[in-house]
Amino acid sequence: MIDQFSLLDWAIFLGYGLILVSTGIWFNQKAQSSRDYFLAGNQMPIWLVSVSVLATSQSAATFLGGPDQGYRGDLTYLATNLAGFIAAIFVAYFLIPKFYQHKVFTVYELLAQRFGNNAKYQAGTVYLVGRLFASGARLYMAAIAVAMILYGNIEAANVVSSILIIAGIGFAYTMYGGVRSVIYSDMIQALVYISAALLVLGYLLTSIPADFSTIYQVLANPGPDEESKLKLLNFSLDFGGAGVFSFWAIITGFVLLNIAAFGLDQDVTQRMLTCKDEKSAVKALVTSIFMGIPVVLIFVCIGLLLYVYYQRPDIMTLGDVTNGDAPTPEFVGQTVTIFMYYVLTDLPNGIKAIVTIGIIAAALSTLNSGLNSMSSVAVQDIYKGYICSVLKKQAPSEQQLVLAGRISMGIVALLLSGMAALCYYWQQYTDTPLLAFALSVMVFSYSGLLGVYFTALFTNRGSNKSIIAALLIGFTIPTLMQPYVQTLYLSEANQFDINFAYQLLIATTVATIVCCLGKRSYAEPLT
Repeated sequence: MIDQFSLLDWAIFLGYGLILVSTGIWFNQKAQSSRDYFLAGNQMPIWLVSVSVLATSQSAATFLGGPDQGYRGDLTYLATNLAGFIAAIFVAYFLIPKFYQHKVFTVYELLAQRFGNNAKYQAGTVYLVGRLFASGARLYMAAIAVAMILYGNIEAANVVSSILIIAGIGFAYTMYGGVRSVIYSDMIQALVYISAALLVLGYLLTSIPADFSTIYQVLANPGPDEESKLKLLNFSLDFGGAGVFSFWAIITGFVLLNIAAFGLDQDVTQRMLTCKDEKSAVKALVTSIFMGIPVVLIFVCIGLLLYVYYQRPDIMTLGDVTNGDAPTPEFVGQTVTIFMYYVLTDLPNGIKAIVTIGIIAAALSTLNSGLNSMSSVAVQDIYKGYICSVLKKQAPSEQQLVLAGRISMGIVALLLSGMAALCYYWQQYTDTPLLAFALSVMVFSYSGLLGVYFTALFTNRGSNKSIIAALLIGFTIPTLMQPYVQTLYLSEANQFDINFAYQLLIATTVATIVCCLGKRSYAEPLT
């Protein structure tokens, strides 16, 4: 049975709520123009943007998924930072300079320079669908934590009500101030959730009755026929779920994933576009990657210690010299909630509240980012472009664009809530680890976008029809590879398991070829 929160815990929750309200009022200065609302007037400092990129890219997926990865697996997830640095070089050389050169609001405006406005609308629409998947998945993960806080379980109805609560808070927090509010909020939320993670890591270390060398030996040699949980690089050629963080997946699919995340996903790229120039944007991106390594390590190490805490009773009874039959911790909850189960059952009052707040803070940082980035694409790429290019009417005023941004943000909040509810059944059905699930949902939109941008950057091929075909094929291929979809068109004997990194590699390759099949363009490549 999950323990109830104490009066001290609720007092801490109240204090955090007051911080949210006060900072929300303080940072939500009413934006006067669309550039101010969506790009903060290109005046944000590098260090603040770095923290915002870090908070946006990690979120509740890292807070819940990192410990889950350490508990189930090993340290191989850390090696994905290698892909991050490779991708950062690509984005810094080929994309960021172009964004500033053309003074774009969104990354998809760049395609209009190469293929015309239709390409911008198409890419923007695919991004919105893909970001709906990705941000919805992160909102779902945060709702797991909130549901366990409020109801003590993760039953469907309780998770859905928690989704609505978080979405409502996120919308209220960012509606008026735009991206400036989001970035300052990210700084506060990152400070909260990193501090909470360090606190729980320290408490776990003191809770395990063994010294560091003993814990190290246990993790290095967990048992017969079990690989070391301290393994950093996995050179296996396993293309299935077990090989999702292998070295070969990292230097292929994960490089593509990070190129798309840093350079083609408005959710992250919008942060960098708030810097004053391209050099500042590159510095912010690289700094955020360096900052992310120790932060992710903290969360994965929490999972490794939870493995010792719950799965090694021989270690947990070492300190019971006066009472040899003292009970040892048991994990009787669902695997996807291992960290929350620990927080709510074994942490003392006070610490329990602080760590729970950290999870909520991580969730809000990503939700706020998704709301603003999706709103910017909906308004700048689709709404504004549709009025000017299709309806042939005068461009909306700055005040109208800001109002449209707020209205679209509310619509996005509702759509994300619906997607998060769908993710509850999706993830439960597939039993995919949280971290892998959060990353895999990005594949559906990234594959086609990567194919279109590679065509635009490095060839003079491509047409409106081939762009549409590439975006559709990039979405279709990963969909057909999902295990629950394979049951619809393949016999059980012919079904296969291929992890999302290789799904992205295959789908991007095919999408690039399809896009290049379009007639030769008179426009020069963007580079």
